[in-house]
Amino acid sequence: MQKISINIINTSSNELPAYATEGSAGMDVRANLEQSLNLQPLERLLVPTGLFIELPPGYEAQIRPRSGLAVKQGITCLNTPGTIDSDYRGEIKVILINLSNELQLVQHGDRIAQMVIAPVTRANLVLVQELNTTQRGTGGFGHTGKQ
Repeated sequence: MQKISINIINTSSNELPAYATEGSAGMDVRANLEQSLNLQPLERLLVPTGLFIELPPGYEAQIRPRSGLAVKQGITCLNTPGTIDSDYRGEIKVILINLSNELQLVQHGDRIAQMVIAPVTRANLVLVQELNTTQRGTGGFGHTGKQ
């Protein structure tokens, strides 16, 4: 497992994001709120975290939903995974949506998402006139032929 150092500023009163277990891929990210938010059914809100990071070139941070929050309260993240580029220096904010039929309360310090740090591969696109053929061909969305 590769480890890198990442500079972080935390303007919230929350603890820094951390891995819950030795095998965790993501670090919990918490809401930084002056007052609780009422998240209506199907409503989406941009929730601040008070975190600012400086990723090294060649890395991104992915913001992903927390499975417990999704299954227990019906809250998930939109634009998932959200990508934080290595040259972004603004506050990390999380787009939450309430997919339940009930009002959900988001409070300061709630674990609202997880952040995964991942290496980035940059592609060199080569313009061609045709592509190599495969058995699958142009079949998409469920067209692998497997049941």
